[in-house]
Amino acid sequence: MEKVIKVGIVQHSFSENMDVNRVRNLAAIENLASEGADLIVLSELHDSLYFCQTEDVNNFDLARDIPGDYTEFYGEAASANNVVLVTSTFERRAPGLYHNTAIVFEKDGSVAGKYRKMHIPDDPGFYEKFYFTPGDLGFEPIKTSVGKLGVLVCWDQWYPEAARLMAMRGAEILIYPTAIGWNPDDDEEERARQREAWITVQRGHAVANGLPVVSVNRCGFEEDMSGATSGIDFWGSSFVAGPQGEFLYLAPDNAPAEEIVGIDLGRSENVRRWWPFFRDRRIENYSGLTGRFLD
Repeated sequence: MEKVIKVGIVQHSFSENMDVNRVRNLAAIENLASEGADLIVLSELHDSLYFCQTEDVNNFDLARDIPGDYTEFYGEAASANNVVLVTSTFERRAPGLYHNTAIVFEKDGSVAGKYRKMHIPDDPGFYEKFYFTPGDLGFEPIKTSVGKLGVLVCWDQWYPEAARLMAMRGAEILIYPTAIGWNPDDDEEERARQREAWITVQRGHAVANGLPVVSVNRCGFEEDMSGATSGIDFWGSSFVAGPQGEFLYLAPDNAPAEEIVGIDLGRSENVRRWWPFFRDRRIENYSGLTGRFLD
């Protein structure tokens, strides 16, 4: 049964001015909604620069209370434009307790649900463990008027377990707000390997689960204010893949992009009939997956 939704992709670069970023995000939401988008997806931590390049306690001031000004602004954006909106924020849960949180707004502006990032990286330029407590909401799809959204965040996209659990709980689409890029010191061959690995693993989640995937990244260069690294050149390349991993859209790697992509959520039913991976899973033999490593 055909069930087509129009998904709006917002691939932007950002500044240190939160108000400017919000105005620009709102303009993109309004533009895509005017072109018929049902669902709009923003990139990871889209209200600010990617502050995790450094460990600085002053950056905790960027965190937002939920509910608060963040939910008020983006809830109004969803309501005024009659769209389901997937957003990403630095959540202040309590003093000294923070999360990297995706919040989904329904078309009436209410919060349909949220997801707290589960896998937290800690690498040069990506010091997220300094800022974010791992999520505690599990891998639960968020029910909306356009379908059940399996929302995950950035580093989660490298883990097939996360995608599988979302699919097993009934997600109709996998969505990854993202902030990932190159070290400018990397040569062209290394850059190509990293970007292709990122694209390939997510297309693999589409294939393995018979679900479309929407991955939305930021673009543009952001300086490491500490001077410890050469900064990050975010590689854009936001994309949409169908349930067989086929490209439905691929954004440029070095420029902003706003695009609407039609996705037939009903097609997953046929794909899973042709490739019945869920039928053939040997679940009685997978207990080892709950271990850290098997010696």
